[in-house]
Amino acid sequence: MSHRCIKCKGKGLCGRPLCPIVEKISDIESISSVFKDNKSIFGASPPAVFVGRYGYPDVQAGPMIPPEIRGVDAISFDDPRQLCDLDIRNVIASRTRLIRANTCLNVTDAGKSVHKNPLLLKSQEIALSKNPVDTEAWFSRSPSRDMHFDDVLTPMGPSGIIEKLDVVDNPSVPRKVDYLAYDTDASAEDAVSELYSGNIPVHHITHLLSIGLLGKQRRLVPTRWSITAVDDMAGKKLIEKIRDYPQISDFTLFSGELFGNYFEVLLIPRTYSFELIEAWMPRAVWSGDEIWVGSDHETVSGKKGYSTLAGGYYSARLAALEYLFSIHRQASIFIVREIRPQYWAPLGVWVVREGVRRALNRDPEHFSSIEEALKCMSMRLETHESRWRPEAKLLDEIKCQRTLDHFI
Repeated sequence: MSHRCIKCKGKGLCGRPLCPIVEKISDIESISSVFKDNKSIFGASPPAVFVGRYGYPDVQAGPMIPPEIRGVDAISFDDPRQLCDLDIRNVIASRTRLIRANTCLNVTDAGKSVHKNPLLLKSQEIALSKNPVDTEAWFSRSPSRDMHFDDVLTPMGPSGIIEKLDVVDNPSVPRKVDYLAYDTDASAEDAVSELYSGNIPVHHITHLLSIGLLGKQRRLVPTRWSITAVDDMAGKKLIEKIRDYPQISDFTLFSGELFGNYFEVLLIPRTYSFELIEAWMPRAVWSGDEIWVGSDHETVSGKKGYSTLAGGYYSARLAALEYLFSIHRQASIFIVREIRPQYWAPLGVWVVREGVRRALNRDPEHFSSIEEALKCMSMRLETHESRWRPEAKLLDEIKCQRTLDHFI
């Protein structure tokens, strides 16, 4: 296994038809017994929908349904805040009980005002709801037992093409969601920002964008893309706001861990910038026998292009920006994410978002100098500073640059 595995994360860049890492994870015993050989299922969608990316612009899309699960019990299948309370094996066991009820669509089908696919309409009805929706689906054949794992998406279970879909419940739709779903004059960016500001959970906004319910020109958006798009758009709106806030007063260091992902979050009294370093330790998921370290950053002018660290970059940034917004301060954000062997299966970028959030909910340590803060950080990281420190581009600038403050 090489460093290419870390960069690829199951996307098939090596040319193999199947990823051996994903295949190994797919063999977990508890997954194979989830679905009986039936052609119909009944259960409460959390609510959750999924839009694939293979064959784009022709894609497969539809709701995800856990058979025989009813009512509020279904919420934990899709809400990252509840998944955080499980261990990795139970997250996988829970998520892979979600059956993907797919129909074949073109991404432009979401923009049709007449003759819209009835299965898409019902999928959209499910996605609008804030509470689980009792749903029944009939498949053309029994769903396949193929499982899906990668770096962005949360694990998912079997899938199949549906012939019929019934929404048994009346969805409970938040007023803000209802308004923006029917507002075709609002851009997707503005809709995401307004929903996020209205305390609609990120995973709910992701479903709305993915199933084609937001924006001026409605399109289905593959779930993998919509996850990162929502993190990015919500983050950019927060950056616009915190730029006008005063800087924090000292070097503030937070730390935390989730599923073997260890985070050090350093807030530096300076104008906004962001840097993320990832250190993949030997024997962690996607990792081989050697450590791999990568980094990416942005200045106050914003991110140019797509991050080399993929979706985790935007998830970490959003979580840190949320904290700064909550205290009405700005800072330069420096995060080290150390992926340890305990993270043995990929669960999705929500782990990064929730992991940073959890770290920032803990009591911080305060320092008068960046050297003291980095020394404390290095003592807790298992990766030696000599391995990750050369990757810290903005950190060098922060330590060496003489800002105007020194002359005041």
